[in-house]
Amino acid sequence: MTTPDTTDRFAPFAAKMAQAHLPDLAIRSFARYYGQLVAGATGFLDAATAGPVTALPTYAKLDESHAAAGRAALAHTVVIKLNGGLGTSMGMQGPKSLVPVKGELTFLDIIVRQVLHLRATTGVRLPLLLMNSFATHDATTAALAQMPDLQQDIPLTFLQHEVPKIWADSLAPATWPDDPAKEWCPPGHGDIYAALVASGMLATLLAHGYEYAFVSNADNLGAVLDPAILGYFAQARLPFLMEVTDRTAADRKGGHLAQRPDGQLILRELSQCPPDEAEQFQDIRRYRYFNTNNLWVHLPTLQATLQAHDGLLDLPLIRNEKPIDPTRPTSPRVYQLETAMGSAIALFPGAQALVIPRSRFVPVKTCNDLLLLWSDVYTLDARQNLVAQADPLPLVTLDNAYYGLLADLRRRFPHGAPSLVHATSLSVNGDITFGKGVVVEGAVKLSATTGPRAIPDGAFLGVSA
Repeated sequence: MTTPDTTDRFAPFAAKMAQAHLPDLAIRSFARYYGQLVAGATGFLDAATAGPVTALPTYAKLDESHAAAGRAALAHTVVIKLNGGLGTSMGMQGPKSLVPVKGELTFLDIIVRQVLHLRATTGVRLPLLLMNSFATHDATTAALAQMPDLQQDIPLTFLQHEVPKIWADSLAPATWPDDPAKEWCPPGHGDIYAALVASGMLATLLAHGYEYAFVSNADNLGAVLDPAILGYFAQARLPFLMEVTDRTAADRKGGHLAQRPDGQLILRELSQCPPDEAEQFQDIRRYRYFNTNNLWVHLPTLQATLQAHDGLLDLPLIRNEKPIDPTRPTSPRVYQLETAMGSAIALFPGAQALVIPRSRFVPVKTCNDLLLLWSDVYTLDARQNLVAQADPLPLVTLDNAYYGLLADLRRRFPHGAPSLVHATSLSVNGDITFGKGVVVEGAVKLSATTGPRAIPDGAFLGVSA
């Protein structure tokens, strides 16, 4: 609830957003979360609110009847990819989705091929829809223009909003004359719901007869539309479905599924955990399920829910504190107000989660992930789906000082990844450049403590060295 004081304090934000031609819905949404911030909200969800989930339905229980129902529902389904990321943590300057991952094929190339294959083999129209950010829109649009086979009855893209950063000390609009673009930030992927409405895309989808949406991150090539999951979703008439996996040690800091005391499923991110409960948050035996951000949404239900709430979903606030200039860690601190797409699970009575195989979750967040994807551990099948050739996957650990950025990774692996299909782990410490045709088998540790080191062409690395 806003007060006169909050309204007065928000006025400069409203003026700034209006000057940037942001729609009224985006301004009203940001005003709501700013009011919560002024009121002292932290966005924390404690363990009393977010209890553990003990059992869920699993993908392994789905059968041919679900697949048949999914094939019947395909003609009314849209694939939505979140494509707002620049991969700045990996030193990328353009959309992460335009980075080559298998030979010359980019994330976007493979996503488009997956959709076109489903169209060709099922005869359905199945559109692909990308939610771009202002930072990714132009480059992505140019790339899509080079894909003439991707024709459909709705637009290919819609835009995520941007919101002002907030000075942490005064809660006033942050200003940064050295680079005014850094005064703005994306409001998290939870903005997808407001962006669908404000862009007119939700109305367009419904007008064209689309009922189901499969939503996932563009950097997760494992997130392919699966007719069996679609059929399960459609047959059960669910409003919302989240795909989750069993948490591993690598997922300790990622968003996990929880439930309120009334049994309603909710999502909790690390930034929503009170600091004194961080250890409990990371207990993978207590909180067993990890959110993959692969979501299924019943579009008519979404529209009805939005209409009942003045066009806005009341997603939980995520308050992130960061330096205003990420390249200058000592620059003044700001708050970025965000929401998570998956947290909408709490807003739909009857929403469910489904435990899926890990093969549907292959994100690329670091250069470690990218090297594994480059390698022969993954191949593409006739459907253009990723197929892992090793189980378990090898663990890749690269020295962040030398391999943390994409340019560094390319420089030190100029011929691409070594063969890792028979490796259990590869650990690299120091400045090491890899030649062509290098083969890694078993557990291999490499170090270069006295200066740069080069692995020659054709080298076989089968023991610790």
